[in-house]
Amino acid sequence: MAFGGGLDDQEDVVSEINVTPLVDVMLVLLVIFILTVPVLTQSVGVDLPRADKVNTVVNPVAVTVSVNADGTVLWDGVPVDDAKLARVLQNAAQTDPQPEIRLYGDRKAAYEHVVRVMAAAQKAGIEKLGFVTQPRQ
Repeated sequence: MAFGGGLDDQEDVVSEINVTPLVDVMLVLLVIFILTVPVLTQSVGVDLPRADKVNTVVNPVAVTVSVNADGTVLWDGVPVDDAKLARVLQNAAQTDPQPEIRLYGDRKAAYEHVVRVMAAAQKAGIEKLGFVTQPRQ
């Protein structure tokens, strides 16, 4: 029985594609685009006030904190213990603007040493802590 479906005994297959649903969908999309394009291109003219240009870009200060393979912590290249690390992180957190802390962790350093530095930075109130890695080659 063919899709054209009659009660005939003919078994001719209809080889035409019914494009009516396709045309319906395209017409609906065309109507949607016709209605939305004017809304998107409409703008309101506003006379904005004038002001002098003020340079608001602040060059952030960056501090490097390194964790060696043996667990020693270096603050800008100077070795520090846990108590001194907490003090310098506290001082850094109170400065304005707050410096970026760049954490260099040796790949052979134990995870706990790096986490100890991260926890100290969080406790001190450091907002910007970044990990520095080398790209794979």
